[in-house]
Amino acid sequence: MKKLVPDYLKDLQTYKAGKPIEELAREKGLTRISKLASNENPFGPSPYAIRSMTQTLWDLHRYPDMHAFKLINKLCEIYKLTPENIILGNGSEGIMSYIARAFIQPGEEVLTSENTFIGFFILAAGVGAKVTKVPMTKDYRFDVKAIAEKITDQTKVIYIANPNNPTGTYITREEFDYLMARVPDHVIVIIDEAYYEFAAKAATDYPDTMDDRHDNVITLRTFSKAYGIAGIRCGYGFAHEDFIANLKKVKLPFEPNRLAQVGALGALEDQPHLRRTLRKTTRLYTKTMEYLVDKGFKPIQSVTNFITFNAGSVEAASWMFESLLNEGVIIRDLVGNAMPGFVRVSIGTDDEMDHYFEAMDKILPEFDEKFGRAE
Repeated sequence: MKKLVPDYLKDLQTYKAGKPIEELAREKGLTRISKLASNENPFGPSPYAIRSMTQTLWDLHRYPDMHAFKLINKLCEIYKLTPENIILGNGSEGIMSYIARAFIQPGEEVLTSENTFIGFFILAAGVGAKVTKVPMTKDYRFDVKAIAEKITDQTKVIYIANPNNPTGTYITREEFDYLMARVPDHVIVIIDEAYYEFAAKAATDYPDTMDDRHDNVITLRTFSKAYGIAGIRCGYGFAHEDFIANLKKVKLPFEPNRLAQVGALGALEDQPHLRRTLRKTTRLYTKTMEYLVDKGFKPIQSVTNFITFNAGSVEAASWMFESLLNEGVIIRDLVGNAMPGFVRVSIGTDDEMDHYFEAMDKILPEFDEKFGRAE
């Protein structure tokens, strides 16, 4: 009998999301819970987005506009593009799945870095790709020179998360130019800019891939992070019209859904809300970095809304994760990202970060007795 499940799917691990608030409440009977695990915008969506989604609830019996005319044209207006250059999906991961479905054949090589977004590894492996991972630099950044040296005739896709999740680091404009000068035409380059809004504000040498377009590059962005509407799943991609036309052939119809389309449009129309989010995040990021350094940790410098640091060992990271859960604080362990001694903390509201600081202050004396600080 012919196999029903391909070998490359049998051992594939499913994506593990941050623990939901409701799950922790059920498990431990807690009422004060701060979720700092999924890099969400804790300040919530724009009131414009909420109003737009509320008004469309009465139309949920109708299919959404398959071509998302209003949202697409708003993006065209902002980025000076044509509709043929834009594709929408259920988050940026949705568009990654289109790319995998359309362009990657079993056995073809996908080239990327270690310690990057695990969701992409799953999508690539899920279509039978050979995933080649290049080690990061000593300061936890994509090593573009090493990636360029690894390109072969079998390489089909290069994946760059910029900024990277879970390290929060980024490749510079100069590094991007260096890489693209060495990428042959047969290789598709995915630039995943899920945290673009944070990085563009924080780093003067961050490359805006909309300024210097390449026919074999697709830029991915999302409304899930800075815009605060992760719950409705809406992402967008920019690329050459031939690239987009072929992606649309494998795209499921009516994605994103009606709520996602109007919510994203409302979010784009409220830039003051986005600026407030970025200001608050910057202030609380600085406060959190100072706290961690004061406590003897060495957090990785990030241009995002999260901070990653070395807890010292697998056991130390696991103990910290579980102990904070007991205090009602959800952070993220990074075993799935091949950083088993590290943890990641998303930036929350003032109250949520105070909760995190209080919980850390409570558990750190025992942590020090058991593990000490990482060198």
